[in-house]
Amino acid sequence: MFDLDLRSRLPIYEQLVEKIKESIINEVLKTDEQLPSVRILSQQLTINPNTIQKAYRELERQGYIYSLPGKGSFVARIDHQKNNEKLAKLKEDLIKILSEAMYLGMKHEEIMAIISQVESTVRRGE
Repeated sequence: MFDLDLRSRLPIYEQLVEKIKESIINEVLKTDEQLPSVRILSQQLTINPNTIQKAYRELERQGYIYSLPGKGSFVARIDHQKNNEKLAKLKEDLIKILSEAMYLGMKHEEIMAIISQVESTVRRGE
């Protein structure tokens, strides 16, 4: 279901959070669709159930999923107003980062190459 890199510097729960968010954003996981239980996903991925639980808690905190006691975790409805606010904040951050990169000598072509790389990665669903 999710490919995790056990040798990555990124913690496993963060990798899982990102994979699930990608699946929700790309509509692989639909609104109100039930996620696998912590125990089942733990067995499938052969990782500690506490790691899965931590990822689910983080996704719930970010508003991507919701939990129903005794029933499990489900994909939350995407709030486009919240997305617009997040996008505005990301644009601000991106402007700051790009300004600093250019100040430090990064060329326009290098920035565009990075954007192309990210775009192809997102399209492949990595």
